[in-house]
Amino acid sequence: MHASPDQLGPATFRHDLVLHSSAEELAAVAVPFLRAGLEAGEAAVITINDPAAAMLRDALGDDERVHVVPRQEVYRARTPTAITAVRRLVERETARGRHRLRVVGETDFGRTPREWLEWQRYEAVVNEAMRSWPSWGLCAFDVEELPPELVECGLRTHTHLVSADGRRPNPLFTEPADYLRELPVPDEPLESTEPLLQVDDAKDFAGLRHAVGARLTQLHGSRDALEDLHLAIDEMSANAVRHGGPPVQLRLWASADRVVCRISDGGAGMDDPFAGYGPAHGDDLSHGGMGLWLARQLCDHVDVVDGPDGLSIRLTTRLR
Repeated sequence: MHASPDQLGPATFRHDLVLHSSAEELAAVAVPFLRAGLEAGEAAVITINDPAAAMLRDALGDDERVHVVPRQEVYRARTPTAITAVRRLVERETARGRHRLRVVGETDFGRTPREWLEWQRYEAVVNEAMRSWPSWGLCAFDVEELPPELVECGLRTHTHLVSADGRRPNPLFTEPADYLRELPVPDEPLESTEPLLQVDDAKDFAGLRHAVGARLTQLHGSRDALEDLHLAIDEMSANAVRHGGPPVQLRLWASADRVVCRISDGGAGMDDPFAGYGPAHGDDLSHGGMGLWLARQLCDHVDVVDGPDGLSIRLTTRLR
């Protein structure tokens, strides 16, 4: 069912999909996949829910190279953090002399279409973000539990399909950049209401920061979440002033359950669907380029709208 390491060539990222309707069906594919890796001197991570996780662990026996990681430790609330978590797992195992890390994972898409969107983006972005990392992911999609939109996401974002019959190229795979550009930017009803703060031509950055902070302190909600949002707004406003073109505009809205901020500038825009899923200059943070990356970690939702009149960044944070 599985090719040998020599046939696979260099140990770079592979992104496979298994569609299943039961824990037993998943185990029938995942156990041979993980066993093949162990026989080749690789390590294994299982990050799926029980009972399937327990079935896989029991089938593989007591092997120190097999690690069961709680799903919430990998698929956290923010997608850049999930990418970082997977990279750290790979770094840990390759430092121990493993040729590659195999991961059987089950993405937690959340409960609402708005939450789904962040993880639909993740499934495409990970193809680029993990491209040079020696890991092989087998993503488990439960066709009985997931809505059709998310099953389609799996079929569009994984290069190969795996079943009990073997591994084959996925004819529905779409280049990640193309898939990301096809995803919609959802409407935000708050944007049609009166803003708490409106700035049409920001030039005094310190004054803007103070004005935003004054509005946020009036809101009821998690102080940590509001402080994170304030920092993200600072970063995006500074980016707009530094890299965009005038006028730099800001709108801030709030309801009982969320805060929304849109920062816009009249510059040339940014046609990079992968922006903000890692620091712009890799691990060397001394060169900057952290703004959008930080915002994606600090806010629940970050939407980038690159239009003919410039660039807009919309930040959303839940208050409860």
